[in-house]
Amino acid sequence: MPGIFQRIAMVFRSKADKALNKVEDPRETLDYSYQRQLDLLQKVRRGVADVATSRKRVELQANQLNNELEKLSLSAQRALEHGREDLAREALTRKSGLQQQLGDLQTQHAQLQGEEEKLIRASTRLQAKVDAFRTRKETIKATYTAAEAQTRINEAFTGISEEMGDVGLAVQRAEDKALQMQARAGAVDELLASGALEDSSGSYKDDITRELDAMASDASVESELTAMKAQPTAGAERTAALEAGDAEASAAPAAEQTMSEEPTEEQQ
Repeated sequence: MPGIFQRIAMVFRSKADKALNKVEDPRETLDYSYQRQLDLLQKVRRGVADVATSRKRVELQANQLNNELEKLSLSAQRALEHGREDLAREALTRKSGLQQQLGDLQTQHAQLQGEEEKLIRASTRLQAKVDAFRTRKETIKATYTAAEAQTRINEAFTGISEEMGDVGLAVQRAEDKALQMQARAGAVDELLASGALEDSSGSYKDDITRELDAMASDASVESELTAMKAQPTAGAERTAALEAGDAEASAAPAAEQTMSEEPTEEQQ
């Protein structure tokens, strides 16, 4: 039974680790670690402040005891001057007790001062480590962000990205359709050129038809030009006839004018 429970626990741990690795963002983890270090640094600084406060309090108590000791010394001196040895002894007894307290305070002050120095050194070292971690954290975050962006772009172009796979497939489909349309247009052009298909508008002619039409047009031009060259006389006669007709048309008005100028028999 223990073996079964261990295996079940291992399976659950492996599943949990896999789920955590899938949802974990290293940048968030780094920021959280940095915040924890800042909290620790803040605690150390508060500890330094607390120790410094305790040290200062001990110093004040020690100053008060020193003032009391001086007062007791003066009181003992005055008592002796007035012949009161008993009062002088009492003052010195109290002074001895205060000196013992002052010694304890001085020992405590030395310990607090040493502890304060240790905390200050620890705070300085911790501050340096936090600063170094912050620089490294930002570098790692920038590197991770750039690598993540490049990975997504590469996956998008290769079509293996889960988020941008549809975009890659859409681009591929568009390219396939464009190639298919180009191939279809080329095939239709070849079929029309070969005469296998006819243009329903009648405006399309294949290469052979165009070449035959051009040859027929050239032959017609050459035939008409040869015929015109073979009949130069007929052309000249038509030109002379046209000129004679023009001359007769010009002479008729002149003759009518001469006849009108000659005198009649009645006039003679």
